[in-house]
Amino acid sequence: MYTFEFYNPVRVIFGVGKVACTGSEVAKLGRKVLIVSYEDHAFMDELLDRIGDTIRDEGVETVEFFEVRDNPEVAMVAGGVELAKSENCDCVLAVGGGSVMDAAKAIAAGVYYEGDLWNMVYHRHDGSGSNEINPPQQALATLMIPTLPATGSEMNMCAVLSNAELKEKSYIWAECIFPKAAIIDPELTASLPSLLTACAAADTISHVLEIYINSQPDTPLQHYFQEGVMRTVIENVTKALDNPGDLEARANLQWAATCAINGWSYPGDGWTPMHQVGHQLTARHAVNHGASLSIIMPAWMEVFKNRRPKQYLRFAERVMDVTPAGKSDQDIIAEGVAKFREFLEAIGAPTSLGDVGVTEDDLAGIIDGVARVSFGPDGQLACNPPVSRDDLLGVIRKAL
Repeated sequence: MYTFEFYNPVRVIFGVGKVACTGSEVAKLGRKVLIVSYEDHAFMDELLDRIGDTIRDEGVETVEFFEVRDNPEVAMVAGGVELAKSENCDCVLAVGGGSVMDAAKAIAAGVYYEGDLWNMVYHRHDGSGSNEINPPQQALATLMIPTLPATGSEMNMCAVLSNAELKEKSYIWAECIFPKAAIIDPELTASLPSLLTACAAADTISHVLEIYINSQPDTPLQHYFQEGVMRTVIENVTKALDNPGDLEARANLQWAATCAINGWSYPGDGWTPMHQVGHQLTARHAVNHGASLSIIMPAWMEVFKNRRPKQYLRFAERVMDVTPAGKSDQDIIAEGVAKFREFLEAIGAPTSLGDVGVTEDDLAGIIDGVARVSFGPDGQLACNPPVSRDDLLGVIRKAL
């Protein structure tokens, strides 16, 4: 085992119907709450009204900030910060998917932040500009109500923001943005469209798959945990797609998404190089985050499967149920990667850049963006083993 520190203070309230306790939970945090949700929120007006009523029934004032779009922009966050300050809000409630929860965390931190809000974001990994990057140290208390089983933002200390002007996307990583609590109600995900359900499943898988194949070797408990998360998603997403009202399947997907990235699966270093490519696809081409990962994962695995054959062999047998009898290790690995691609295609997740309108002409800009934001001082992308610019180009070409 590696040496590590682990800390996660988030209290989880899980179960069908638990959204009804929102008011009492908000009342524990403050007396005037900023409710953060989507700009286009007609599909969840009934839910937002119901939540607002439970809060006001507790004597807590509400202020609405319904301005969030996919891949939240730092400029939008600045507007939320201004509203929270002007209204003297003392806590923040997020109702939505990862974009909403990340925006709410950034707003909560921005209330106390001095200077350019983009400097909260780790937008350079190579040390250049490190004198400007200054993670937040204080934030308003937050409560998360996720409506999409994907990012796991409800139980971690991360928030991802975009900067449209710079065409960049990266993350805030700070203990102060851990939510105080999360109400995880699987019923809230039952009305998700099929494509969002599929992309959410890909996102959840990516959070453990990246660590599984790219990070620490020989961490057996973590490997079993990662495999469990992946198998849970694979076994339940088809059930949810076949029967959207299957709340048992929805609950399993929701809990898997939370557990995938709350720290349990990766004590110690955990590298996410595929996410760095996905962030560029989102920042430059507005690709859905989960879709960006469903595209990159199989291409990445096909290119790098021979670098960590022991782990890819384990993935094929333990996650994708490849039968090893009579097959070489290389055949087993190839079949495992192929079966994973087939799974993504079967649930309706995109698996090629052509599916989202990205062409050969776009590759140089994507590579430049990844290098500028995410490459380290050694000129490579953090991974085990590290990934060079040429390596990355091979992956993205494979994904075309």
